[in-house]
Amino acid sequence: MSDGARTLGFSWPVLVALAALAAPRVVLHDLGVIEEGSFVNGLFVFVPLACWVAAVVWRRPARPFTTVVVIGALYGVFLAVGHQLLWDAAFGGVPPTLGGLDPGTAEAILRTETVVVGLLTGTLVGVITGGVALVIGRVVPAPATEHRTRAGAPRSGRRGP
Repeated sequence: MSDGARTLGFSWPVLVALAALAAPRVVLHDLGVIEEGSFVNGLFVFVPLACWVAAVVWRRPARPFTTVVVIGALYGVFLAVGHQLLWDAAFGGVPPTLGGLDPGTAEAILRTETVVVGLLTGTLVGVITGGVALVIGRVVPAPATEHRTRAGAPRSGRRGP
C-alpha cells in the first residue's frame, strides 16, 4: 500500500469510486431529469455524502478529514468534467452569453469558470463533509477488535496451560 493510501485509509480506486457516488446527480441535473429542491435531488445530494462519512467512520483512516477532502476534490473533478461534457444539453443548445463578448470568447471564459467552480465546490463539499466525519468519528466509538490466533480462533485472555 502506498504512503498516500495508508494515510488516507483507502486505495485510490476506492477513493475515486466514493467520489463517483455523487456523479449521477451532476448528469441528472444537467439533463434536467431532477430539479433543485426536490426530494429526489436531496437524495442524490446527501446519500453519497452519507456514504463518504460512513466509509470513513467504519474504516477509521489515520486522517479522516483529509480523506474526505480528497474524496470531495475528486468529486470536484467529476463535477467539472460532467459539466463540460453536458454543456450543450444543460443550455438546450443555446450557450450562455457574456455581455457583448464574441460568443467563442464568452464560451471559453464561462467553461473555464465552470471548471474552477466545480473543483472548488467539490473540495468545499469535502471540507464540510470531512468536518462532519471527523466529529462523528470522535463521538462514535471504534468497534472493538478481537485478537485471533494464527488458526483464526479467538484467543482467550488466559495465559499459560
